[in-house]
Amino acid sequence: MVRLLRPFVRGTTYTRLLHLFVPVLLLGVWLYVFPNRYWPITVLLIPVGLIPAVRRGEGLQARFMLVPDEPEAGISVAPSATWRDRLRTVVWLQARFLLGGATVFAAVWLPVSAVDLAGLALGGAVSDNPLLTWARPHWAYAFLVPVPLLVFAGAVLVLGAAVAGLARRLLGPSPAERLAVLEERTEHLMERTRIARELHDSIGHALTVAVVQAAAARTAGDPAFTDRALTAIEETGRTALEDLERVLGVLRESGRPVSGRPTLVDADRLLESARASGATVDAEVSGPLETVPGPASREGYRILQEALTNVLRHAGAVPVRVRIVVAGGALDLEVRNPLPPGGRSAGRGSGLRGMSERAALLGGRARVGPDEGDWRIRVVLPLG
Repeated sequence: MVRLLRPFVRGTTYTRLLHLFVPVLLLGVWLYVFPNRYWPITVLLIPVGLIPAVRRGEGLQARFMLVPDEPEAGISVAPSATWRDRLRTVVWLQARFLLGGATVFAAVWLPVSAVDLAGLALGGAVSDNPLLTWARPHWAYAFLVPVPLLVFAGAVLVLGAAVAGLARRLLGPSPAERLAVLEERTEHLMERTRIARELHDSIGHALTVAVVQAAAARTAGDPAFTDRALTAIEETGRTALEDLERVLGVLRESGRPVSGRPTLVDADRLLESARASGATVDAEVSGPLETVPGPASREGYRILQEALTNVLRHAGAVPVRVRIVVAGGALDLEVRNPLPPGGRSAGRGSGLRGMSERAALLGGRARVGPDEGDWRIRVVLPLG
């Protein structure tokens, strides 16, 4: 019994009933002005439904009155963009008026029928009730008094569910809107993945430099070297905090554009950071780095950062050769260092995978692995 009564304590049941009554109120105004002329308004609904903004208004009403508790209700609030959307809106308006009329009929005549049945049971006459024109007074009608009320209650639920289902079907997103939502979600996931990579690269690089510098300062026993190491740790930590604050700002404000990311023009600070950690860095830069497009320059910076981080983490303070060439419509970035003892590769974790993914997203390629006794990372990104 409680389960049967549960829908009648939900607000959605009554907001749906109100939604069904709204078009009948407009119909009542129409019939007051033009008595006994119902059909012209159904014809008038056709050009009204073809107006693009009508679909937005109907979608907003349906979302807030038919499915207020469902954020992902599948009802669009965008104006009609195609003729198919316009025709669906026309069908929706006609169906809404039809269901509204059925609701008003049930809301008026079913309760009246309960009163008339009670009157018949007491020996009275039937009013102009189209449902009971055949009935004659009899005491047995007293047992039927609850029936119209139960039918009315069921009609409220059925008609409410019907109008909500029609709204999802006729006011639901078009294929173009579904594609746009899918693209937006894909971009959002890609942005989250990119943020995770940036955190890995920037914070991982900073921590690696700090650990290497601290270990070197502890074993050097040279106050001057210790002072330089502390300075390098301070600068690296400050840069990492700036990167962290920027990324957290993006996470806090999803609509905020990403700006201020370092590019290959700032590669010197990565090279100096690696040198301050004890590595001997031989850098060769050719071509105009400032002309490299933003996406390629930013991703190239992160790839270089991860490559140097891998060197410090897995090989230590070893000679490193860095080559950055901008020529022939491509950015060619290569980092080489001697293989650690035993020929172990300089890392096989998410950092190397992130390099390949960054390159692939820009239509480039990445090659990582041993090469003539060295560990080589080479990434080529197209600039066109």
